[in-house]
Amino acid sequence: MENGNETGFSLIGIGPGRVESMTIEAVEVAKNADVRLYEAYTALWPEKELEKLEALIGPIERIMRPAVERPEELFEQAQSQSIAILVVGDPMQATTHIDFQLRAEKAGLPVRVIHGISVTTLVPGSTGLSDYKFGRSTTLTYPYGDWIVTSPLEVMLRNQMQGLHTLVLFDLDPTGAGTGDQRPMQPKDAFASIEKMTGKILVSEVDDALKQQAASLFDSMCVLCSDLGTNDAFMKTTTISNLGTITGGRLNCMVFLANMSEMEQEAVQRWS
Repeated sequence: MENGNETGFSLIGIGPGRVESMTIEAVEVAKNADVRLYEAYTALWPEKELEKLEALIGPIERIMRPAVERPEELFEQAQSQSIAILVVGDPMQATTHIDFQLRAEKAGLPVRVIHGISVTTLVPGSTGLSDYKFGRSTTLTYPYGDWIVTSPLEVMLRNQMQGLHTLVLFDLDPTGAGTGDQRPMQPKDAFASIEKMTGKILVSEVDDALKQQAASLFDSMCVLCSDLGTNDAFMKTTTISNLGTITGGRLNCMVFLANMSEMEQEAVQRWS
């Protein structure tokens, strides 16, 4: 309790990638914490913005997935210090942080949550698509050797069959370990992942309706969203077949489109 603060944790959403997008509360709580930890595996800020943030609030230490998923050392530290965990976007969008909050509270440690701007709200607002027409979101993962998981594509296809758009997040870590070897997925990687999943679904024991939907997948429309919430933000409306030809940004995701209203069609045509 070096700064006279209460002990325990503050889970602080720092938004998509700009100091200016943080709330005043987030900045003040982070500034007044004894320890500031930047959780650097669910998403990443631009390095220059991190330097600006550090100049504003004080020294920041990076932590990776193991520190949050096995938090015993942090729990011990929080007995005597106030610890701010800085999370890109909104801290409670990840099940890892919900689990962390529950475990900390069971250990008798207070957890304060300060929400931030998340990609889940940025994407509908930026693209002009109705957030009422989004189904379950999913994440495209890097293939691991010969192992190809098809569940992300199944989510996309089943949403589309129900007339629902899909927010598709792109993987950050080819290893899946969350220990620092990050290489954010680019559109060409996403296309390769989708292509492999499609091939597996077409020969697997899934229902015929899903196979039929998969067969026409590459003509489906999508909106690539890159670096939303930063000064480098851009979007591109294209087909899945052309996705791999587009140069992405630092961090990318996409919307896999279902049937659109007339207004939605007009909105996404701006990015063609």
